[in-house]
Amino acid sequence: MDITQRQITKIAREVGKFTARTMKAEGVGTAEFDLIHVVRKNPGITQAEICKSLGADKGAVAKQTANLEAKGYLRRESNPTDGRSQLIYPTERAQSLKNSKAHIETLFYEWLAEALTEEEREEFARLLDVLYHRCKEESKAGFPEVTARVKERE
Repeated sequence: MDITQRQITKIAREVGKFTARTMKAEGVGTAEFDLIHVVRKNPGITQAEICKSLGADKGAVAKQTANLEAKGYLRRESNPTDGRSQLIYPTERAQSLKNSKAHIETLFYEWLAEALTEEEREEFARLLDVLYHRCKEESKAGFPEVTARVKERE
């Protein structure tokens, strides 16, 4: 039984809604945020690699990439090792978009934590850090423990 009742997911969803609503003023949608994030983390990535990373359709990624390039968030360069593909890089505008998204999320979480006392905030942050590090270790290992639990329930 999940004692958290998926409340971490529910809070993150609400933060995501607020962030998307706020960032929409810059003309970037949620799927485009995800694509920009992939390119920021992997400058010089190809569209095929973006598709694989996002698990997205080739046509959808091509359209989003072209839109983001037209809006000034991405730029393309010829791929010196493969004349058929291009390498995609984030622009300064994409970098500032990430900072602004992180800023909005930070403000939301600061507001949310105001419901706790200073002592409660410190303990919550400590416990959250424990869970975050456990999550990152599992992710880096390829999710073996969680995958095994999913397979046990099939």
